[in-house]
Amino acid sequence: MASLNPSPIILAGKGWGDYSLVDSGNGRKLERYGRHHFIRPEPQALWQQRIPEWTADAEFVPGADEDGGGRWLYNGPVSRDGWPLEWADADGEMVRFTASCTPFRHLGFFPDMAPVWGWMGEMLAGRSDAACLNLFGYTGVGTLALSRFGPVTHVDASKKSVIQARSNAALSGMEDRPIRWLTDDAGKFAAREVRRGKRYDGIILDPPKFGRGPEGEVWRLEEHLPALTADCAALLDENSRFLFLTVYAVRMSSLALAGLLHEVCAHLPGSIEHGDLAVHEEGEGARLLPTAIFARWRCE
Repeated sequence: MASLNPSPIILAGKGWGDYSLVDSGNGRKLERYGRHHFIRPEPQALWQQRIPEWTADAEFVPGADEDGGGRWLYNGPVSRDGWPLEWADADGEMVRFTASCTPFRHLGFFPDMAPVWGWMGEMLAGRSDAACLNLFGYTGVGTLALSRFGPVTHVDASKKSVIQARSNAALSGMEDRPIRWLTDDAGKFAAREVRRGKRYDGIILDPPKFGRGPEGEVWRLEEHLPALTADCAALLDENSRFLFLTVYAVRMSSLALAGLLHEVCAHLPGSIEHGDLAVHEEGEGARLLPTAIFARWRCE
């Protein structure tokens, strides 16, 4: 049975050539995405900003309700069709993708996931046949990072996101890699894979707080996550390498996620860890900005 490490850890990423967290504070953050700077809401930034005056090409102003919404206010020329960025792993493998201002305040990828992509690469080092599953795969940066190690199944309920992910694969020169691009409900797909007796070497699971499947299926994290993680664990065996779960914008402890994985991974060896994802600010006096909680099972 996998052991549970009760002490939380911080998995923190730093900026790279095409991304940096410039500053944060007063419930906002200032980031650089390639040649552009953006201001977005960040409830975790409870402190004061270090830079007195921020200058950005656009700022996302949230709506009045707690369920989201809002709009971008543009102060400079930002292409509505997006602009190319890239990220490289420790071995120099380059993933290219298009960033753009989405209606949901995001910019086409989640930079705080960069250390997760790196960690998955460490877990699969030396492999070229590792079968991986990326549920809620969004625009596919994580999928492309995994694809150097073997076949990947990419699942997202949004047809638009899957189209963007395939476009990112072409931009990266990876369109011929063994990737299955599926527009599907993550829960239904995982349950079908269990019935088929499928097995994966690694699974990355990045569910939203609330969402809808391609046929209007409703996803509520607190309600549906236990069954989904149980199905994901059933797709792993003693020779698998990892299951990585991230959760954003919920009133929940990472220890709760770890407890859930500890239950569903009872048939597996290895260990379970949990903690915060965070991003380092750049410059003097840089701080760590927490962005999400995670739990992960790893085969040691």
